[in-house]
Amino acid sequence: MPDDTELVKVQSVMIKAAKRAGNIVRKNWGNAGKIGYKGRIDLVTETDFLSEKAILDTLISYYPESQILSEEAGLQNRTGKNRFIIDPLDGTTNYAHAYPCFCVSIAFEKEGKIMCAVVYEPLLDEMYTAIAGRGAYLNSKPISVSAAQDLDKSLLVTGFPYDIRDNTGHNFKYFNHLLLKAQSVRRDGSAAIDLCYVAAGRYDGFWELGLAAWDVAAGGLILTEAGGMVSYISDDKFSIEGKQILATNGFIHEQLRSQLHIAEKNL
Repeated sequence: MPDDTELVKVQSVMIKAAKRAGNIVRKNWGNAGKIGYKGRIDLVTETDFLSEKAILDTLISYYPESQILSEEAGLQNRTGKNRFIIDPLDGTTNYAHAYPCFCVSIAFEKEGKIMCAVVYEPLLDEMYTAIAGRGAYLNSKPISVSAAQDLDKSLLVTGFPYDIRDNTGHNFKYFNHLLLKAQSVRRDGSAAIDLCYVAAGRYDGFWELGLAAWDVAAGGLILTEAGGMVSYISDDKFSIEGKQILATNGFIHEQLRSQLHIAEKNL
């Protein structure tokens, strides 16, 4: 495991990459360029690829041996054992429609553990960062989760996967149930932002299904370093490869899980 000095250096490169990508995303705001589709409603823009290239070029220039997993480019195997996990534009659908909720997300994994995380919202110029064991920060200021104790008074957030038209039961039962159990439920369209907002105390809890590693790798570390809790909906285990997530301030974790299980059984 790298020491703190090495992790600080790695994170500084990640921040540089995120800012370069963020500048491109911000510059093209309102003009996403050519839009393509990876599925029926899963779109990708020219800006996704431009952002990804800026990140890859930066990371590879400093760490040419590292493996990279990126949403658009896929897995790039190299000789190194460590890995960068990248979402060059989380919230692409929002971005393509000029809806201002999207970010750049980069995580650094060593020996199977996420050790550094950076999530950057370019329009707001908000940079969320974390190093394992050193806390979470927003624009270099420490952040922590909310103190909400009761699900009934908690603001939640969730998301729906791109196969929603083919799998119509996906998350609907949870969403409908929690609308009546929490203060309210939002849907922003960016899992990385949702996790960071729980970390910053803006939301109290988050759940989602059908996710990929690049959706949760960075935000998950930022949340846990801010004092929050991350697990599966089904149990306390968690892996970035697990396709689902339950993430909260910790205080409402079991309450939220319990209601999700009730929804699973009754709806």
